[in-house]
Amino acid sequence: MENGGKAPAKQCAFDTFRRLVKEDSSGGWEKSWEVGATPWDLGKATPIIAHLVKTGTLPNGRALVPGCGTGYDVVEMASPDRYVVGLDLSKTAIDQSTKLFASLPNAKHFSFVAEDFFTWDPAEKFDLIFDYTFFCAIEPSMRPQWAEQMDKLLNPGGELLTLMFPLNELSGNPPYKADVEDYEKFLIPLGYEATSIVDNELAIPSRKGNEKVGRWKKPSTITSTL
Repeated sequence: MENGGKAPAKQCAFDTFRRLVKEDSSGGWEKSWEVGATPWDLGKATPIIAHLVKTGTLPNGRALVPGCGTGYDVVEMASPDRYVVGLDLSKTAIDQSTKLFASLPNAKHFSFVAEDFFTWDPAEKFDLIFDYTFFCAIEPSMRPQWAEQMDKLLNPGGELLTLMFPLNELSGNPPYKADVEDYEKFLIPLGYEATSIVDNELAIPSRKGNEKVGRWKKPSTITSTL
C-alpha cells in the first residue's frame, strides 16, 4: 500500500476534492486548497522532473508550470540558467508556495502567480512549459483553448513537456482520461512535433503504467492554426 498504509486518508481527500469541484467547477479548486483536500500533491518534486534537472536535459531560459499547486516542480527546475514561473488559479496555493519557498537559495530564480491560465497575458513568453496534472484537470471541452493558450505562451522553437496522466479512465472526473491521441489531436495541427513519447519509468507507484512523458517541439515559425 502506498505511503505506508495511508491510502484510505488519501482516498478521503480525493473524494472531498471531487465533491467540491462537482459542486463548484471553478471555486471548488480554491476550497480544496483551503481544506487541504489536494491528493495530487506529492509533497516533493515530480521524480521525472528531478531526473531531467539532474541530467541537464531541460531547456534553459524562461519556464512555466501551469497548475503548479504547492510548487515543488517550480523550485526543482529553477536555476541561474532557468527562471521558472508557477501559475495557479488558487490564491491559497500561491500564498502557501510563496511563503514556503521564499527563503530558499534559488528563490530569485522563481516566482508564483495567482491567475487564470486561459486569460493570463504575461509580458514575456516561455522557452519551456511543463504540464502534469493540468491537462487532465480541465474539462475536455476546453482542450482546444488549452492548446491555443499553450501556443500563445511558448516561444517559437520552445518545448512543451507533458506528463500524460491518466492514460486509463478513472472512476469519474476529474482527472479526465488523457492519452497520447488527446494531445496529438490539438498539438499536431499547430505544427508541434513529438520528439519523444515514452512510458514514465519514474512514476510514483500508484501511477505506474498509467503515465507517459511527452516532449513536444513548437515550430520556429507559425505554420497553421486550429
